[in-house]
Amino acid sequence: MNQLLIRNGHVIDPANNIDQLSDIYIADGKIAAIGAAGSIKTRQGTQQLDADNLIVMPGLVDCCARLREPGQEHKATIHSEAVAATKAGITTLCCPPDTDPVIDEPAVVELINQKTSDAGHSKIVVLGALTAGLRGLRLSEMYALKQAGCVGLSNARHPIESSQILKRAFAYAATFDMRVFIEPDEHTLSDGGCAHDGKIATRLGLKSIPVSAETIAIARALELIAETGVSAHFGRLSSASGTEMISRAKNEHLPVTADISAHQLHLTEHDISNFNSACHVIPPLRSQRDQEALRKAVEDGTIDAICSDHQPHDIDAKQAPFASTEPGISALETLLPLCLRITQTTSLGLSDIMNKITCAPAGILGVDAGTLSVGTAADICIFDADEDWQLTRSSINSSGKNTPFPGWNFQGKVKHTIVDGRLLFSD
Repeated sequence: MNQLLIRNGHVIDPANNIDQLSDIYIADGKIAAIGAAGSIKTRQGTQQLDADNLIVMPGLVDCCARLREPGQEHKATIHSEAVAATKAGITTLCCPPDTDPVIDEPAVVELINQKTSDAGHSKIVVLGALTAGLRGLRLSEMYALKQAGCVGLSNARHPIESSQILKRAFAYAATFDMRVFIEPDEHTLSDGGCAHDGKIATRLGLKSIPVSAETIAIARALELIAETGVSAHFGRLSSASGTEMISRAKNEHLPVTADISAHQLHLTEHDISNFNSACHVIPPLRSQRDQEALRKAVEDGTIDAICSDHQPHDIDAKQAPFASTEPGISALETLLPLCLRITQTTSLGLSDIMNKITCAPAGILGVDAGTLSVGTAADICIFDADEDWQLTRSSINSSGKNTPFPGWNFQGKVKHTIVDGRLLFSD
């Protein structure tokens, strides 16, 4: 029987309201006991890990990470990104369906599951396509995708022109008790855009994406959610107006949740002012007012989760005029440190922010993760909250080095990651 005792750690588990010095005993890949520091006695030969002066928390759950495989293995692979996630303290990742081939049939799900198993690191769950080929013309084989293990359905950022087809998709998803994941975008307003519709884009001569591209898509979806009763998750919100709409929907008791990307809490449209392609993201970095609203929405619970929105790229993808570069940030390494940084500028405490990256996203995905409950899989992140460090491109474990954060100073560094009771990373 494989056994591990984590001793003297400051255990923070938002799901169980634990915030205290404790020992954690792990046996056969599961959490077998949690007790006061020094209280758990084990057999001779049990592996021990001293977590004195370290924070012990559930492994992070990332509800949106594009891993590039299948289809774009020149950018990254499931193996490379699963290893990078483990080293970043992320033990569960959710992959959207816009791979190549699209995740619209069980065989693709089985391929990703096999690659994940072969990698032997962080766990990967997948969203199935809401429509066949993500083309928005006919519904996917939803039940088959559920049977194959998909945790939800999404059309990623691919448009569904017909509201009738979207309504039917929502209704069928509700029938199969599957959550729909929406990246709100009215593509006729955003098509070809690469920056927030504001003074910066105008000065730089960049085609812009108005906030209305987000809010119109949200409004249509909310109407159909109200009619069909489907549970829905809105991913990667970027605007004050968008969060206000989600807040109202929650007040009206619609079955909706929402997340934002960690980078949206720290960057604004001003960060692209020198055509910095590392800051080319979709949805775009918006105004200071939008950023302040996003932070407030995280504080008041309108935003349920924070994700990495990980999008690794090869070097060439970012070496072109701004509008011609590919959007996205390689973001696994910065998910935890960016979230920890938020506690310094808001009223959120450590437990509050950890909720957004552990049990809350796990609940949204419907996976048994993000908690240190006895009997659950021992997926654990242990970090030093006091260690100062600086991000460099050479320190990024992901195959994608595209990030706007090199040179940023962070406080809080992952020291150990445990997945299914196996100590897979130690710094």
